[in-house]
Amino acid sequence: MSESTIKIKGKKESTFLDKAKGIVPEGGNLNLCLTCGACASGCPATGLEDMDPRKFLRMVCMGLDEQAVKSPWVWMCTMCQRCIYVCPMKIDIPQLVFNARAEWPREERPSGIMKSCDMALRNDSNSAMGTAPDDFVFVVEDVLAEYQESQPEFKDMQAPVDKEGAFFFLNQNSREPVTEPDEMVPLWKILHLAGVDWTYGSKGWAAENYCLFLADNQCWERVTRVSANQADELGCKVFLNTE
Repeated sequence: MSESTIKIKGKKESTFLDKAKGIVPEGGNLNLCLTCGACASGCPATGLEDMDPRKFLRMVCMGLDEQAVKSPWVWMCTMCQRCIYVCPMKIDIPQLVFNARAEWPREERPSGIMKSCDMALRNDSNSAMGTAPDDFVFVVEDVLAEYQESQPEFKDMQAPVDKEGAFFFLNQNSREPVTEPDEMVPLWKILHLAGVDWTYGSKGWAAENYCLFLADNQCWERVTRVSANQADELGCKVFLNTE
């Protein structure tokens, strides 16, 4: 046999696929792809970095771990789950993308997401903008007083913080209190007119969770628990996520 003869050794083992199947509930149906392309047709990230959900999944299934997992495309996927909704086999590609992100060394992950995650861990607000609990309370009270005075029809409107026994625990995108505080008010008005019993929490009030998108399990769980614990301490019944 000449040295140039091609030897077929069978399917390459995929350590990433095996690892992912062990984490994804029920294996994520990762072996059921029909290559129909329904996932790619509706994906907002299709075509970026010459990749799409179908191509990504097939590369993983074929054992092309390095090419698939290290593709910058895994950070362009929004994990919106549209691909799951249209997939006839209900394959959980977003969870596979999440696991691919976790394979990256933390220092090599996108700096913007990483810095926002790290900022959220600096105080109990969970704010990616770094807004402390006391600062948030001050902004809410100041904006509320302004609208109560300038719009008499909303003089009785409330924006409570740490109200015990409220039915809804509401969170808030942390950019608005810092850069666009007036953008908080429309939702307050809706809740007021609807007679909703709600509250913010001084802890865990920030709605975004960049640690989740960073695929940092330990950090995103910590952020989530701060909010959940505050809601429990206040005795709220429903966590209302505005994001």
